[in-house]
Amino acid sequence: MVPMTIANILTLFRIVLLFPFIWMFYIDAVWANWMAVGLYLTACFTDFFDGVLARKLNQVSPLGKFLDPIADKLLIATTVIMLAATGRLKGYAALLPALIILAREIFISGLREHLSLEKISVPVSSLAKWKTAMQMMSLSYLLADVPKKYIWGFHEVGVVMLWAAAILSLISGYEYWRKGRSVINP
Repeated sequence: MVPMTIANILTLFRIVLLFPFIWMFYIDAVWANWMAVGLYLTACFTDFFDGVLARKLNQVSPLGKFLDPIADKLLIATTVIMLAATGRLKGYAALLPALIILAREIFISGLREHLSLEKISVPVSSLAKWKTAMQMMSLSYLLADVPKKYIWGFHEVGVVMLWAAAILSLISGYEYWRKGRSVINP
């Protein structure tokens, strides 16, 4: 049995937070929107802290390396899909970067899986970490309904940050592809 570390518990907590987050997202009330944003931000902060704690406490584990990217992808994909499904991401200006982000995540997951079968490890790059941070920040802006009513341009800042995340997604995705293409196409 794998011993549970603090970092792994935080990663699992991030996955579990998805359920109340989804529930709060679909309740049409101001308090529920604030709860959804709070749960989302809590999940985002656990992403930062699980990695810091794992390294600081020397608790980096195979389970953590496996679960952390899954938890990130679940959080990002769930949020993007819910925002699109409810019309809070609409039009090409908002949907295109969201599609780029989702496509990149699926592509890189497949690439990493294939490379792992070839016994090739591709560690997470610094750019990929910045990409994830930008995705999380942009989506937090797009989730928060109340500020949109009172702060001109609040939603638009979220869309611009979503585009920045999409561009970082493309660049980091290309970096991974460049590292792995020789194995796929020798």
